[in-house]
Amino acid sequence: MPFTLEQIRAKIENLIDSSRGKTLKETNAIRHIGIDEEKNAVVLLIEIGVKSPEYTALLTRMIAKIVKIDLGFAGVRIEYEQARIPGLAKPVKILGIASGKGGVGKSTVTANLAYAFRESGKKVGIIDADVYGSNMPKIFDVENHELLGTEDGNLYPCVKDGIELVSAAFLMGDQKVLMWRGPMLGKILNVFFKNTLWSSDLDYLLIDLPPGTGDVMMDVKNLVPDAKIVIVTTPHVSASSIAIKAGFAAKELKQEVIGVIENMSYYEIDGVQHAVFGKGGGEEVAKTLGIPLLGAIPLGQPASGHHSIFASTEPIGIVYLLLARKIDQAFR
Repeated sequence: MPFTLEQIRAKIENLIDSSRGKTLKETNAIRHIGIDEEKNAVVLLIEIGVKSPEYTALLTRMIAKIVKIDLGFAGVRIEYEQARIPGLAKPVKILGIASGKGGVGKSTVTANLAYAFRESGKKVGIIDADVYGSNMPKIFDVENHELLGTEDGNLYPCVKDGIELVSAAFLMGDQKVLMWRGPMLGKILNVFFKNTLWSSDLDYLLIDLPPGTGDVMMDVKNLVPDAKIVIVTTPHVSASSIAIKAGFAAKELKQEVIGVIENMSYYEIDGVQHAVFGKGGGEEVAKTLGIPLLGAIPLGQPASGHHSIFASTEPIGIVYLLLARKIDQAFR
C-alpha cells in the first residue's frame, strides 16, 4: 500500500536537527514533501540550522534509513536550505567579534569594521550584545536615540551613516543593565535577532559580544549556530592569554573561529613603531588556536577629530578595509 505525504511526514518529523538540537517538527523544517513516482523516490526540501556536511550528512542518513527501509521507497532526494533569522529577508553573513577581556577595543574594532564593509558596498547591521558595557551608541554618537516599534512588538533599528544598530543601551539605563541575569539576557537577544526589522538587503550582521565566555556567547550559538567568530586581543600577555581561552571556548561551542585581530599593536612616531603594549600577543593567540592573524591595528587618533571612527583614506582606515576584505573572503 503506498504511503501518503502525511504518513511520510509523520515518520521523519521527529528526527533531530543536531545543529539546532530540536526536531524537524519543532522548527517546522520540512518545507516540501513530494514523491517521484517514476523513480519511486521521496523528494524533500528541509530547512536546517547550519547547512554544512557535519549536520546534513547525519540527517540524510537518518532520513534515508526511514524512507528506504521503513517505508520501502527506492530512494530519496533531499535539498537543504540554510535557516535565516526571523526579520531578515535573506541569509546574512553573521560575524561575532569576541575577546577574552575588556579594554582591548573590541567595540571600536566592530564599529570600524562596519564602516569598512559599508565602504566596500555592503549593507551592515550591528547587534550590541555587550549588554553589561554597551557603548556602541556612544561610538556612533546616537546615545539619545529612542528605538521605534510596531504594535506587534517589533523594533526598528537605529540607522547612522547607513549602518543599522540595536543596543541594550537604547532600552534602559546603564544601572539597570548591570543588574541583568542570564534569562533576561536571553530575552533581549531574542528581541535583537527575531523582533528587529532589519533591512531586507542586509549583507552582514556584526555582533559585538561581551568579554569572556558567559551566557551571551551560548545564547548566540543557539540563536545563530552558523555565526563565525573573530577574536580581538592586544599584544600584551594579559590580554592574549585570556583571548586564547575565549577562542577555545568558541571552538568548544563548535563555532568557526576565522582569525585574530591584534588591536593597539604599536604607536608610530616619525616612521618608528613603538610597542606600547608589548609584542607578539596576536601571533601567539593565532598560533595556539591554529587560525590566521588577520591583521594588526596600530594606535592612533582619527584625523577627522571623531573619537573612534577612521576614514577609509586614513592609514588605519585602510587597515580596516583590508581586514574587511579578508573576513569577506573567509565567508566564501
